[in-house]
Amino acid sequence: MPALSSLVLKDNANADHTFTPENIENGVAAFVESTGVPLGNKRITIAKNQTAQGRRKVTVKLAVPTMEDAVVNGVTRSTVTRVAYCDMTLSFDGLSTTLERKNVLAYAKNLLAHATMVSVAGDLEGIY
Repeated sequence: MPALSSLVLKDNANADHTFTPENIENGVAAFVESTGVPLGNKRITIAKNQTAQGRRKVTVKLAVPTMEDAVVNGVTRSTVTRVAYCDMTLSFDGLSTTLERKNVLAYAKNLLAHATMVSVAGDLEGIY
């Protein structure tokens, strides 16, 4: 079982982003990359549970808000203008092997980096 520790992830420009542990609540581990304004923090949550049918589920969620300064009545205030989300659920049979689970994880990792996904999700292009 891994200890709760920082996650360092690269963005599209290959810059490192450090998500530090925030807490574990009800089995959900939360990590944030602080912007100095809590409302604008990038956030990752990771949860693992077992369904009544014996399936093992790992749920990962990423939220990346975009902040802008808004001036209202001469007062400048940081505001979240939009948020990008990624929700991913990995679900495994209770009889799955370590190799099967690691293969699915590798497929998912490579799928997200594949040119097709970059075009569809990154450039919002359709598939023909």
